[in-house]
Amino acid sequence: MSAVTHPARTGLTALTLATGLLLAGCGGDADADASAEATGHDHGSAEAPATLEGGVREGGIQLADPYQKPDFTLTDTSGAPFDFAEQTAAGPTLLFFGFTNCPDICPTTMADVMLALGEVDPAVAEQTSVVFVTTDPARDTPEVLREYLDRFDAGLPYDFIGLTGDQEQIDQAQLAAGIPVAQNGGESHSALLLLYGTDGEADVAFDSANTPRDIALELAATAG
Repeated sequence: MSAVTHPARTGLTALTLATGLLLAGCGGDADADASAEATGHDHGSAEAPATLEGGVREGGIQLADPYQKPDFTLTDTSGAPFDFAEQTAAGPTLLFFGFTNCPDICPTTMADVMLALGEVDPAVAEQTSVVFVTTDPARDTPEVLREYLDRFDAGLPYDFIGLTGDQEQIDQAQLAAGIPVAQNGGESHSALLLLYGTDGEADVAFDSANTPRDIALELAATAG
């Protein structure tokens, strides 16, 4: 499987995921297939959403074989243990793996989430957990993560959740989520933003071709 190296949003067409896994970031690694096999997940039935007039797609990438919500515990930006499955069980959950020094995909994704939460009903926004797990724990300390995420959650009724840990913990969290382990010091990482419902399954995901409206539409459907 080939990696994707930060395509421009405006030039990216609707994607179907041959394996349900996509690498992005500052470079990529062809060994991602091995990481995908190690997860034990086979997400070979991802479908692009329907397109509107003019070829613009609406909504996220529909996953015919849903991703199961992973069970892992990492450290949040206050330094406390964070049980991902338990502490995000009450409402929809958006999960993304990335790093704070990323020049484009990561900040664009977080900005899209921020805008999407501003579009949905406030009750839906308040129920939604947004979790950013660093793929670069050597540089992304809890303090660095908090400063980074505060650029995107300002004005929202709650903070985005930033998680870190040692490298083995981060690697295991990615495998548990069913995505390839990041390569190149964390800079080549999954480009997928996963949306889990309260049933513990992600039936939909987003990539860099999606818009805040796409995320908002799926959030409203999940919460409803």
